[in-house]
Amino acid sequence: MSAIIAAGEAAGPVSARPEGAGAAIEAERLSRHFGGLKAVDEVSFSVGHKEIFGFLGPNGAGKTTTISILCTLLKPTSGRATLNGYDIATQQDEVRQSIGIVFQDPTLDDQLTARENLQFHAMLYNVPKAEREDRARRVLDMVGLGPRARDKVETFSGGMKRRLEIARGLMHYPHVLFLDEPTLGLDPQTRSAIWEHVHELRQEYDITVFLTTHYMDEAENCDRIAIIDHGRIAALDTPGNLKHGVGGDIIMLRAGDVEAARREIQEKFGIETAVTDVDEGDRTAGKRIRLEVPSGRTVLPQLLKGLSAEVLSVSVREPTLDDVFLSLTGRQIREESADKMEFIRTRIRARRMRR
Repeated sequence: MSAIIAAGEAAGPVSARPEGAGAAIEAERLSRHFGGLKAVDEVSFSVGHKEIFGFLGPNGAGKTTTISILCTLLKPTSGRATLNGYDIATQQDEVRQSIGIVFQDPTLDDQLTARENLQFHAMLYNVPKAEREDRARRVLDMVGLGPRARDKVETFSGGMKRRLEIARGLMHYPHVLFLDEPTLGLDPQTRSAIWEHVHELRQEYDITVFLTTHYMDEAENCDRIAIIDHGRIAALDTPGNLKHGVGGDIIMLRAGDVEAARREIQEKFGIETAVTDVDEGDRTAGKRIRLEVPSGRTVLPQLLKGLSAEVLSVSVREPTLDDVFLSLTGRQIREESADKMEFIRTRIRARRMRR
């Protein structure tokens, strides 16, 4: 255990763990309904200590609602869960002292400096005054913001603000850090840099990380992933095992007549096919025939030689998490309607304000 965590435990109940506590998070048939909408529908999972665990799914899948339940911002309609050994329904104060949260919506005060934002957070969590300055320095250095400690947040870029929010979530040395879409809207370079910091933070602070995302490449950073859609968990495993379950290779074929080519492939070769839309931002965008085969190197020459249908282009690649999601749900990651998402998020914001 790191010296930083040891110091946090000495300060009081913030990092204390009940005797006999098992996994960092245990959820059993957890549900949350908004009227007739089942935002979370009987999900069960466990998260080990020091694990990076991810919820992968589209907007509206139930990711943020699940985090809000685990963080005691929403009461579950049914089911139960424990966090750090504490029951989320009957031991809410202990749960809140055990967690750090980086919400999807920004919550920093732009008129305060980075250091002032952190110290205000530390004060709310009863971090001893004598320790606040040292803790702020440590976490700011960890996320690469030490030189900007005395600058107002309004001068920060989007990526810097996300890093500062992560640093703030660590000020009281939580056992579990929740990251709700931590890199949403950021450019790939900034997203990569934030993930470097997250991996360092896990090692330095000996914490469990629970994140939600709809970025496939981001989910690759997780030790395990739960794929969630329409409030239910469709699969849960390591990224490698999930991709291995799809098959050997993915062939994507563009044809002059997609339906005719698809029928011919199924009739002549007995290969199951699917048609999916591809948006590549240029004139080649459109429908593709998708095939899962044991070996693209073996199947593709036979396919091209035996097809009478016009083939415009073809590609072969190994499975990705996007393929896993498509295989499990029959569609790619999608955007939910704004009305549905805004309804859920408004309810969650209202509950936060009452806390």
